[in-house]
Amino acid sequence: MSACACGHHHAHHDCGRPDPVGAQVALSGEITCADMGQLMALLTHVEAHVAASRAEPGCLFFEIAQTDDPLVWRVEELFRDAAALEAHRARTKASSWAAATSGIPRQIREIMAENDVVPAG
Repeated sequence: MSACACGHHHAHHDCGRPDPVGAQVALSGEITCADMGQLMALLTHVEAHVAASRAEPGCLFFEIAQTDDPLVWRVEELFRDAAALEAHRARTKASSWAAATSGIPRQIREIMAENDVVPAG
């Protein structure tokens, strides 16, 4: 672990997300904070968001990890199917994570089992 710009230590991980198979849907991308205010909002809510996401019945893998750039965070997710992803999105929309981080840009794409990549909606 190395110290991030906020002075805390956060684990850095390789992707580790399995490739989707069958009806599974993966999300892959980045969240990029513009400044320390956005970073602190993310840091305040990321652990609870990850824990809640991992607890969802259709979530197979969920990781948000800080990159070498303390303002850029890698996002890797895997869901059982499109319905599980939609349930995740519905829960997330009503969460404190969404309220606190809605202004932080995300570049996330969906990856289907056939290796089709589409922008996440």
